[in-house]
Amino acid sequence: MYLHIGGDVVVDTKSIVAVIDVSSPYQSDVNREFIQVAEIEGLLKPVALGYKTKSCVITSDKVFLSSISSATLRKRVMERILE
Repeated sequence: MYLHIGGDVVVDTKSIVAVIDVSSPYQSDVNREFIQVAEIEGLLKPVALGYKTKSCVITSDKVFLSSISSATLRKRVMERILE
């Protein structure tokens, strides 16, 4: 099953490791550091340029910054599972 995470990007749900909410002003320092390291290592892929980043989708080989909230992404996955 595939999940649309914004822009023209879809990812295979089997490759998703985690989805992290990054829109909160209380985002942890660990999450910020993880995103910085992913950017330095060339693994970070912004999905919807020009929009506020709301979630970070971590896959087995890339880290995507998405403008779709983590709650909406979860809902999309759950809807597909229940079909």
